[in-house]
Formats: sequence, C-alpha cells, structure tokens
Amino acid sequence: MVRPRFARLPPAQQQAILRAALDEFATHGFHDASLNRVIDAAGISKGSMYYYFDDKADLFAHVARVEFERLLADVGPVARPSEPGPDAFWSTVERFYRDALTRLAAHPRVASLARTWLGASENPALQRAQLELEATVMPWLERVLVLGRSSGAVRTDLPSDLLIAVAIGMGRAMDTWLLSRPPDDTAPPPTGALVGMLRRALEPQT
Repeated sequence: MVRPRFARLPPAQQQAILRAALDEFATHGFHDASLNRVIDAAGISKGSMYYYFDDKADLFAHVARVEFERLLADVGPVARPSEPGPDAFWSTVERFYRDALTRLAAHPRVASLARTWLGASENPALQRAQLELEATVMPWLERVLVLGRSSGAVRTDLPSDLLIAVAIGMGRAMDTWLLSRPPDDTAPPPTGALVGMLRRALEPQT
C-alpha cells in the first residue's frame, strides 16, 4: 500500500514518479523492471523512493491502480439502457466493453501494464493488490448487477457475490486472452461473442 507521504508530494513530483514507473513496467514487465531506472528517470534519490513505497510490488500495484481507475473514469459508467429488457442491457454492456478495449488499444503502455497485472497470479504481493483493486471496483460491479436484474437480464436465484465472482473470473480470462493476441493480429476483438458468453452464464435460466 502506498504510504501517506506520497500523497503529500507536490502533484508534479507524484506524476514524475508515476510516469517513470509506468514507462519502466510497460517496457520491462514486473520481474525485469528496475527500481534504480525508475529512480533515475524520476530524478529522486533511492532513499526517498522507499519513503513512499515499500518495494517494487508496492509501486507496481499503485501505478496499476491509478491507470485502471483512470481508464474506468474515461470510459464512464455502464449507462441505464434507453430501452427496457435484457437485450438492451447486454447491448449496453457490450458497448462499454468495446469502448474500454478501444481506449486500452490507444494507450499501449497501459495495455502492457494490464498484461503484466493479469499474469501476476504467482506473486503473493501482487495477488493482494489484485484483491484490493477488486474491492475498490466492487460497488461499481454491484450497481451493474442491480441494473441487470432490474432489466430482467441477470438471474436472481443465486447470491450477488457469487454472480460477481463468476463475472470477475470470466472477465479476467477474456482480458488475458485479448491482451495476449499477437501484435500483428489486426482482427477486431470479438466483443459480441465474449459478452455473449458472459450473458449465458448470468442470464435467468428457463
């Protein structure tokens, strides 16, 4: 967890550190990233870096959290559909997912960061950070679930926390697959098919 001292830095200095860290992690991944290179690029001393962050995992987790929250803010919330019914709800979800992928494609450094983030399951420190980020977005997921249920698009016979866990697990698998596609694969992402898989898992069973 980032230390409170970091928040007391002037905004320009915070941004210098975060930009340097984003460049380093996007270029080298987590394991090969060098804190010394981040320190040099940010123009700070090694001692001061540890004054703000516990270690490399702590810095990586904070950079990822900042960038992902910015991405969600840019895309905006899942809007209430203009028409009633399940089809309108799932069309809205598909549009949101497509917009998020478009914005991610426009920011290659953040996309690279996301690939590293999704592959962090073997690192206990990053696992904790993933859980913390999921807890941060949980209210957002709960609002989408309520919207889906009110539209008749999401089943009501299972607990909300289970449905959210299913959505997170499927979303992580889909994102991992999309972000691991070869750079020369220029085919549009199959967002309709992916959201269709999610819909079949969450929609009311007849």
